[in-house]
Amino acid sequence: MEKEENQNSTSADQNKDTIKENEKSEENLVEENKQETDQEHKEEIKELTPEEKIAELEDKVARTFAEMENQRRRFEKEKEDAFEYGGYSFAKEALNLIDNLDRSKHVLESDDKLKETEALKKTLEHLDIIKKDLISIFEKNNIKPIDSLNKKLDPNFHQAMMEIEDDTKEPGTIIQEIQKGFTIKDRLLRPSLVGVSKKVTIKEEKTEENRENPENK
Repeated sequence: MEKEENQNSTSADQNKDTIKENEKSEENLVEENKQETDQEHKEEIKELTPEEKIAELEDKVARTFAEMENQRRRFEKEKEDAFEYGGYSFAKEALNLIDNLDRSKHVLESDDKLKETEALKKTLEHLDIIKKDLISIFEKNNIKPIDSLNKKLDPNFHQAMMEIEDDTKEPGTIIQEIQKGFTIKDRLLRPSLVGVSKKVTIKEEKTEENRENPENK
């Protein structure tokens, strides 16, 4: 019995030794592979000639300078836009003043009690003066109204709100300006809302009798 136990114990010890030896072999193999990789990497580095190293450094320097130049240009563009269009939002809101003046003028002109009165005439004159002064101030700051009437519709500056039948104008010609548009420098501030011309539609009217008796046409 003791002999069998001793044999089992010896066998277990042998298995442990075998496992340890296998683990050491694997560790040695990994270490050898690592050393071989490091050696190959070192050999690759050593293989570079002085001329190649110089060329590599020159390429890195050129890339760095190119990136710095791109950043400088971006900064200059952002600074220029901030200077040129920094008041874009304010200018767009300020256009409401002109719109309100036009609305006030329209309301006064439509008031039957004020029609043909001296008070209305003077009020309208003052409103026109204020509007002209506002537009003059805008133009000094490169905010200019878009010329629309009798021009061809341009989607870059105009927004068609309706079509109006008119055979005296070429189709697509602006014949009504609903709301004036403006630009700030070379950028659209808001489009002009307009009505454009279209050909008059001719409707043929036929009576029931004509349809039944083609000879009476």
